[in-house]
Amino acid sequence: MKKRKIIWIIVIALVIFGVWFFGFRKKKVEIVLTTEKPAMGNIASTITATGTVQPVDTVAVGTQVSGTISKVYVDFNSIVHKGQLLAELDKTLLMAQVQQVNAAIQQSQSQLNYQRSNVNRQQQLYNAGAISKAELETAQNEFKIAQANINSSSAQLQAAQKNFSLANIYSPIDGTVLSRNVSEGQTVAASFNTPTLFSIAKDLAHMQVRASVDEADIGSVQKGQRVEFTVDAFPNDVFDGTLLEIRLQPTVAANVVTYTTIIDAPNTSLKLKPGMTATVTVFTREEKNVLLVSAKATRFKPDSSLMTKYTIVRAGQKRRNTEGSTSASDSFGSKTSAVWILNGTTITQRFIKTGLEDGTQVQVISGLAPGDEVVNGVQAGKVQTNSEAKSPFMPQRRSNQRPAGSGGDNRPSR
Repeated sequence: MKKRKIIWIIVIALVIFGVWFFGFRKKKVEIVLTTEKPAMGNIASTITATGTVQPVDTVAVGTQVSGTISKVYVDFNSIVHKGQLLAELDKTLLMAQVQQVNAAIQQSQSQLNYQRSNVNRQQQLYNAGAISKAELETAQNEFKIAQANINSSSAQLQAAQKNFSLANIYSPIDGTVLSRNVSEGQTVAASFNTPTLFSIAKDLAHMQVRASVDEADIGSVQKGQRVEFTVDAFPNDVFDGTLLEIRLQPTVAANVVTYTTIIDAPNTSLKLKPGMTATVTVFTREEKNVLLVSAKATRFKPDSSLMTKYTIVRAGQKRRNTEGSTSASDSFGSKTSAVWILNGTTITQRFIKTGLEDGTQVQVISGLAPGDEVVNGVQAGKVQTNSEAKSPFMPQRRSNQRPAGSGGDNRPSR
């Protein structure tokens, strides 16, 4: 009985040891460094904004005279040319005004002829001593009044003729009709303000984007910078533009200050339509064909866990930025950053000068070569548990492989 008890104790101890060994024992993880090689490429610093696509020049065509629209010759999206007749107002009343003024001119001309003859008669009577000088001056004054009436009626005739000509509405520019606000038979009144009959865009093949740039970004925006933008109607198309103007008048909405920026946008394909919302990217600075390294490589710092496999060599030169930071700016705008170079099992710290950064890549000014192995991170490799040897308590799988030199018959020999 005592011997059986000892056997059970040994069995239980072996089971506990096996559970700990294969289940709870701390596993050893192999540490693997990830590296990269600097490569040549392009990098840019950008800002984003939203805007609206608009024609470069839009003219509102109105009327200076009141009346009823009798004819409309264009419609929405019509292509028009400068001087083309767009619409006509009813000319009946305007023609009557011209005829009325003509009649007044004829009456004034008749009165002028009479007063001219009367002055001549009064002058002869005054010379003969038959009338007084006062009567002669009265006749002369009435003659001058008749002359003034002629001039007044002539001016009224010019105004009436001008109003008559304004009954024809012509296009002031070459362009496309964006809106038509009147129809035949509609009455328009121009007594207080000029009603808009048509809205004409000058050239839809040449558009512009009015983008609202935040005050935090406006300092880096300058005239002539390259712009790219997209619209929801064509999400896969990227349109190019050039920054033309930064308007100084700010817009304040919900305590947010923005500035209107005008962007030139060629539209030869006519895909851009007035009123489209554009997502704008302004390239404030660009560098092409420069040496680049990832931004995470400049942020990498080795820790003590790497010392078991790698030798860490820090740079001997003291830098004011080595405590708590891996980079610092100099007076020329470049930065000094620390990276780590892998050479076999040695990790060596190296200080480099960097320039433009876009969040994912950094421009390398000096300190690196395209062939350098730059460490950018650590990842866990193969897990080592020393459990490659199978548990003695687990049944072994039979191998399907036959010993070398065995025959094709697997039956047991007699």
